[in-house]
Amino acid sequence: MHGPVSAAWLLVALCLASGAYCLLRMRTRGQEGQGAAGEALMGFGMAVMAVPAAFVTLPPVVWFAGAAAFTATGVHAALTARRSPHHLHHLVGSAAMVYMSLVMAAAPAAHHTQHAGPGGLPAVTGLLLVYFAGYALLAGVRLIPAPAAAPGGAGPVSGPPGWGERAELALVCRLTMAIAMVSMLLAM
Repeated sequence: MHGPVSAAWLLVALCLASGAYCLLRMRTRGQEGQGAAGEALMGFGMAVMAVPAAFVTLPPVVWFAGAAAFTATGVHAALTARRSPHHLHHLVGSAAMVYMSLVMAAAPAAHHTQHAGPGGLPAVTGLLLVYFAGYALLAGVRLIPAPAAAPGGAGPVSGPPGWGERAELALVCRLTMAIAMVSMLLAM
């Protein structure tokens, strides 16, 4: 990753926090717990990618291992996309992680420490940028609260949801990772 070191460390912290929250979501049952493992892996993988190159330069075998792991999550997302359209987003995210892992594996060590020119294919990078920027905008709009319903006797209240069961927190996590993906693609 290129760019200011302080911004890279902030991106690392943001991705680690997103990955940790996704691990918490894995404990929940139902819609919000599904897919949380893949999102946790993506958050932690993005954190590794965002570590400043001045701090550590990982060997290509690490990037190939990351590409293999995200290929496996992509295959899983493709197989489960029939049941839930949200897994299509996981498929695109996994493909983006495979792409970025392979770009980082192919880059010479000098590329990680200097601005040696852009990495990756501009058309693929551009398409991924458009997708994740659009996803971030859509997720941001979905976070705008809906008008509150009038209080009424709609049935018994079961109490507030737990941390992992709050749909808006899961959406914030996805929004955070989409924004992080855009910044990482821009820095390639």
